Amino acid sequence: MSGRVTLAAVAGAHGIGGAVRLKLFTASLESLHLQKVFHAGDRTLTLQDLRPDKAGAIARFAEIADRTQAEALRGTTLEVPREHLPPLEEGEYYHVDYIGRTVVAPDGALIGTVKSVENFGASDILDIELTGGKTAMVPFTRDVVGEDGDRLVIDPIWLG
Repeated sequence: MSGRVTLAAVAGAHGIGGAVRLKLFTASLESLHLQKVFHAGDRTLTLQDLRPDKAGAIARFAEIADRTQAEALRGTTLEVPREHLPPLEEGEYYHVDYIGRTVVAPDGALIGTVKSVENFGASDILDIELTGGKTAMVPFTRDVVGEDGDRLVIDPIWLG
């Protein structure tokens, strides 16, 4: 996999000095701390300060000086080149590597496509858009989800 990976999105301004609230797409702030420069649409932002917040994080960028500039960033995603991410340990994965993957039944019948990987506290869950237009969520565990090349294999019994 190559390209850019989204680590966060700007949720809005925080205060009057140019700080922004971030919605995180990472497991911890450490992933953002490891980065110094982010691609934000057609511009580059240099991280000056980052601290936790009840709903994500508060960040300050060198290029953003006031609330008006901070508000203009609302909805902007913060991306980094994939090669800037730390290497994975055995059994680890990046969610982005599964989004968009085809899901099939053990007999090869098309089930759908992975829309997102969620985690509500216990373990990761695949959100799958089924071929009929509905969605299903299944536990993203080895006993439920298998891999066959680029395809994910799930027994339809898990689809409800």
